[in-house]
Amino acid sequence: MTAKSRKSATRQQTPELLALVAGRFRALAEPARLTILHALSHGERTVTELVEATGLGQGNLSKHLQQLHAGGFVSRRRDGLFVYYALADKDVLALCEIMCNRLEDDINSSKKIVAAR
Repeated sequence: MTAKSRKSATRQQTPELLALVAGRFRALAEPARLTILHALSHGERTVTELVEATGLGQGNLSKHLQQLHAGGFVSRRRDGLFVYYALADKDVLALCEIMCNRLEDDINSSKKIVAAR
């Protein structure tokens, strides 16, 4: 067990902490926001570049970027007339990767069950 996993195993799970965690999960519960995060996995982008990469309208994209920024998932910086967005840190997509691996395992298990019939 690593030091990081030991720390989380002993952390007090208070109602306040769990409410904060639930809020973060809610921010990720929107497919458009996950699309934005994956578009940013290739580096920082302007709103215009994100509109092109995601296919979202600018108003809708801006709303989602605001929520992702408030949740600490993305950072932003202004350069003249442009605002650049980037992933807040390299671990932002870790939870999504864990879930994708889990879904892949579940699908493979289901295929084995069906094949065994």
